[in-house]
Amino acid sequence: MQNLLSIDVIKECKKGNSMAQHMVYKQHASAMYSISVRIVGNTGEAEDVVQQSFIQAFSKLYKLDDESLFGPWLKKIVVNNSIDKLRRRKVQFLSLDDDHHSVMALYSAPTEIIENRTDTVECIKQAILQLPDGYRSILSLYLIEGYDHSEISEILGISESTSRSQYARAKIKLREILKNNFKIQR
Repeated sequence: MQNLLSIDVIKECKKGNSMAQHMVYKQHASAMYSISVRIVGNTGEAEDVVQQSFIQAFSKLYKLDDESLFGPWLKKIVVNNSIDKLRRRKVQFLSLDDDHHSVMALYSAPTEIIENRTDTVECIKQAILQLPDGYRSILSLYLIEGYDHSEISEILGISESTSRSQYARAKIKLREILKNNFKIQR
């Protein structure tokens, strides 16, 4: 029943119904903001991205054939706009193609670095926000948003090996931040 209500609301949005658009905004804004802030790492910029994304989504809603896909479609718009925001900041993604052994050494499975903490999630969120833009965006896209390295390479215009190496470096940097800033033992 909830899905049908959402589909009807999206259909109303397509007709330009501002009340329906407000309902959709209220339903999705918080989640879209969370996605954007994890990628851009700045609350003000994330708010701008979300506003821009909703404006873009509502103005191009006629292109969406299946109203039930609005959520994933909006998420893709937010991710792309967040990445564009980073590009405007001229984030550099360094390739480690020439140093294959370093990449393999860095790209290991994550180990448990936090034990018996009640504030674990908040510690990790704060540490992720301290990562450099390139690291944070790849880590967020891979771990949190569920994109694979092939998709990330397309989104960011980098090679898959660069995505993998940046992800590996991001994990190492995240461990350092957690260990140094939050006194977490390995």
